[in-house]
Amino acid sequence: MAKTVVHLVVLCLFLFFPVASWAQEDEPVPAVLIADELFIENDRELIARGNVEAFQGTTHIEAKEIRYDRETGALTITGPIILQDGEGTTILASAADLDTTLQTGLLTSARMVLDQQLQLAAVQIQRVNGRYSQLYKTTVSSCKVCEDGKAPLWQIRAKRVVHDKEERQLYFDGAQFRILDIPVLYLPQLRLPDPTLERATGFLIPSLRTTSELGTGIKIPYFIALREDRDLTLTPYLSANTRTLEFRYRQAFVKGRIEFNGAISRDEIRPGEIRGYLFGAGSFALKNNFRLDFDVELTTDNAYLNNYSFSRKDRLDSAVTISRARRDEFISGTLIGFKSLRDADVNAELPTIVADGIYETRFFPSTLGGELRLDVNAHSHYRYSDEDIVGRDVGRFSTDVDWLRSWTLAYGLRTELTLGASADLFNVTQDSSVPQNQTQLSPHGTVAFRYPMSRSSSAGVSELLEPIVQLAWTGGDRLNVPNEESTRVEFDGGNLISLSRFPEPDRRERGRATAIGVNWARFDPNGLETSLTLGQVLRDEADDAFTITSGLTGTKSNYLIAGQIKTREHWSITARTLFDEGFDFTKAEIRGSYRHNRGSLAGSYVWLTEDPVEEREEKIAEVALAGVYNLSRSWTTSARWRYDLSLNRAARAGLGVRYSNECVSVNFSVSRNYATSRSLAPSTTLGLSIGLRGFSARKGTETYTRTCGK
Repeated sequence: MAKTVVHLVVLCLFLFFPVASWAQEDEPVPAVLIADELFIENDRELIARGNVEAFQGTTHIEAKEIRYDRETGALTITGPIILQDGEGTTILASAADLDTTLQTGLLTSARMVLDQQLQLAAVQIQRVNGRYSQLYKTTVSSCKVCEDGKAPLWQIRAKRVVHDKEERQLYFDGAQFRILDIPVLYLPQLRLPDPTLERATGFLIPSLRTTSELGTGIKIPYFIALREDRDLTLTPYLSANTRTLEFRYRQAFVKGRIEFNGAISRDEIRPGEIRGYLFGAGSFALKNNFRLDFDVELTTDNAYLNNYSFSRKDRLDSAVTISRARRDEFISGTLIGFKSLRDADVNAELPTIVADGIYETRFFPSTLGGELRLDVNAHSHYRYSDEDIVGRDVGRFSTDVDWLRSWTLAYGLRTELTLGASADLFNVTQDSSVPQNQTQLSPHGTVAFRYPMSRSSSAGVSELLEPIVQLAWTGGDRLNVPNEESTRVEFDGGNLISLSRFPEPDRRERGRATAIGVNWARFDPNGLETSLTLGQVLRDEADDAFTITSGLTGTKSNYLIAGQIKTREHWSITARTLFDEGFDFTKAEIRGSYRHNRGSLAGSYVWLTEDPVEEREEKIAEVALAGVYNLSRSWTTSARWRYDLSLNRAARAGLGVRYSNECVSVNFSVSRNYATSRSLAPSTTLGLSIGLRGFSARKGTETYTRTCGK
């Protein structure tokens, strides 16, 4: 008889199968039986034979033959059997005796596969109410088991294993861990999460770590699922020279989340002291579309973060910000606390407490046309020092009102006009060299001309060429206030056409200035994109507030050249440089990256001239490289290197090797920090971690399958 799904099938099911056994909460669950042959023997036994498939709820079973005894309500199934519960569990068996719900019974010569990762082979499996599966004389592994007789890379053998489907846990009795069939560990009781569980209380992947300062040690993280919305991870770190407890706390809220990371240590680097750090961050959505963001960065001493490789930061900032961004309005208030870890810095003489407030809005007046902008900016910073000048505290309140309008004139010439005024109020204390309170009003205006031109070829390549000229003027004289906020100025394509290139309003460019430049871009439909910007700023009088490195000193600025070349999939190169008429460079940088299906490579080069005003007595030249290369499906290497060309020595280097297949993931890394200071010494760190797939090494989006013999 051909494979049949006929009305007779469903009729026989309801005639012979007790309705109660197929019901949940008095509602019958549809059952479907598909087979090559379907017949009844002795008026009591329904037999389905040949390519049999049965569906009951979410459970699906395939077998060679299924016999249903109407009197006993038992299903006798002849394999090979494939049973799937619709929730990631698959059972393969040679024979089975189950009830009509397919949830309770015994399967022999069986193998259970969880989430297509972890396989549990047993002499028999006993299913209880669809929740529990008891496996006897069991071998557990996520490695591919081949027919050549070779043992898998790792396996756990146990007298009995119980899988709790609801809690998604595996309980082992008499567990023996083996590597290449060699016993290495015995545990009378063991509990592990199954691979479908994302969060469960228990141990995570341990790692070995060796450093020249702390010696060889081990980290054993323990994850605690406090509730669905919060968890805590405790990581003891034990070595010859330290006793450390690391921790991480995370909690999710309806409208936000927080995370804190920290550690407490007693070590031989600073005997008798308790050392530690705390980093935290959070973000919350408030009423009326406001957002609250905060971060905390604290440490007990300057060297702790570097000694333990927690962070490379040498200046910490703890901040809280309340902000709101709308189409025509932006509001932000920020309070920041700074702490420098640099040996040369004296924190009491640095702006340690900083407050900023910003309000920006715009209107579109119908009578004037164009756009009207209002910008209110408040800033204050405080030093703990009480000494004159070095303990200076500054407060500033600035307001800018601008009217902007643009026109397109004949032949496509774009004209942009800006008229406005700025008002500034300064309050400087603990500095006898300047007045305490000063105010100023600065009218200003700009007019810019752009002439965009474009062309396209028959091949679809398009080019854009845009010459730009801007005439700018700012009235008034600069007040005698210290330069506290605009000590570092960047001159690039983003501020070439700007009224002022100082980053903050405590400094404004005064008098007349002309900016000239040209933008060029080329777009190829094959994916190649190229852009280039050239520019220079000319002014009536030099501004001594600009540093040498800024490239804006004198009445003529340095020439600015910035460009980018990138392809759709592989290459991306960005470069910028500043040089004068004698081709003396003040700044140069280039960054590039290359991506391939076998790996990636990224690098950068930075060169800065000496500049005493920016506290740089010598030139700086540094190159950095970082790359990843996949040697094969299993082997991946990574490397990073940073070299100080001005000092002719390496600053930092690292190498990593990763091996991964369907059952194990091994990571090894070595890094060297060459930095030296009063609080830091050169150090070398080695790390090793091993994860067993199916338990601790979650596969995420990564999939790996291996064929026997490969």
